[in-house]
Amino acid sequence: MNRFPAFIDLNARKTVIIGGGAAALGKARLVIAAGAEPLVIWPQIEAATRNELTESARLIETAPVRADLAGAALVFVAVDDAATAERWAEAARAAGALVNVVDRPELCDFTTPSIIDRGRLTVAVSSDGAAPVLVKKLRADIEALLPANAGALAEFAGRYRSAVKAKLDEARRRGFWEAFFNGPIAALVLQGDERAAHEAMLEVINRPQAEQEGVVHIVGAGPGDPDLLTIKALRLLQNADVILYDRLVSDEILSLARRDAERLYVGKAKAAHAVAQADIEKTMIALAREGKNVVRLKGGDPFVFGRGGEELDAMRAAGIAVFVTPGITAAIGCAAAAGMALTHRDHAQAVTFVTGHAKGDAEPDLDWAALAALKNTLVVYMGVTTAEKISSQLIAHGRGPETPVAIIENGARANQKIIKGALSDIGALIEAGDITGPALLVIGEVAALADGETLLGLAAEQRRVA
Repeated sequence: MNRFPAFIDLNARKTVIIGGGAAALGKARLVIAAGAEPLVIWPQIEAATRNELTESARLIETAPVRADLAGAALVFVAVDDAATAERWAEAARAAGALVNVVDRPELCDFTTPSIIDRGRLTVAVSSDGAAPVLVKKLRADIEALLPANAGALAEFAGRYRSAVKAKLDEARRRGFWEAFFNGPIAALVLQGDERAAHEAMLEVINRPQAEQEGVVHIVGAGPGDPDLLTIKALRLLQNADVILYDRLVSDEILSLARRDAERLYVGKAKAAHAVAQADIEKTMIALAREGKNVVRLKGGDPFVFGRGGEELDAMRAAGIAVFVTPGITAAIGCAAAAGMALTHRDHAQAVTFVTGHAKGDAEPDLDWAALAALKNTLVVYMGVTTAEKISSQLIAHGRGPETPVAIIENGARANQKIIKGALSDIGALIEAGDITGPALLVIGEVAALADGETLLGLAAEQRRVA
């Protein structure tokens, strides 16, 4: 560490900026955000600088003199001429100020870092001028991981520090705050529901001996590509104590979780349930009551054929704090992977999502006449084993046998497979493409636009290999 990082209170300290151009304006913005009212002094202050700072800084459009530096805590020198910059750096240092000279690190007592501002929460990143592009990248990475309401959470916690200190001895305070920041009250603040958070916090403080319950997050993992995971989902994975995950959650996504998080596989395949749904819900409730931060991780989106609604109902009925984080559903991820729009002004004005099997793994009992009459895009989840029934029902109710279809297996993953052809040939397509699932059926004119193999192409490839 070449320089000591520190956060300085500028509210009652004199800050001087020598210069009147864009660089001076940039420094003024920084110190004004920190509560300062800087003195900006230079013979010619540019119009843009003057217009922006008229209400928030003291502007003196004249040549600076040494007396202007008297009593200054910080002085920024933002002028182009090297000799002038060096002269004023020496004068400011002689006046007892800490000095920053723009683009001249050798003349600086301090440098201004790249800043992530979340109100009461501030993160600063610096390479001491060695790698500004790297600092910019790291700033963007950190900005993405920080919740938008992280500053509000810090402010919220600050309001209750004294009350917690009065109720708990020093040995128990740390554990209390660790549980708080991973628990349901913090989740309420991050969701923007501070009123409910205040009510819950008062209840907890008034019964500090009681064990704090945990929280359940029902999280969508997207179609499998870890780059398609939402920022919020990533943050929740990295904070989880326990993760209950499905068959469709990829190893690459699980590897992003906190290393010491407990992982429980509760995946289900057709007619082969690893854990019954009722037992999954009981486990989630039990873990939350132990004070755990529980993530229920589901492929795609929890509320699109993911049984997330059932789990949400179960948590609410049990009085467990529960929050839902959406994910990119399979239809959207697979369509993007196949280069195929689900709606298109020339081909489809609407899209309908249906499941290929019903509750208890029964065959789908759908309004086939209505689905066939739509003539728009039909996306079938979990439809490989019932594909021929779906095809025959749609054709019998008026959908053309030549209607394009695309079958997308492991969409948005490295091993994805895309087969396309006609609705009447869907069984042959699945057999020739060796489709075993998880796969999505897309039926409609847009399917012809998908990247992928046809029956003829598959046959030619199989002859070549043979």
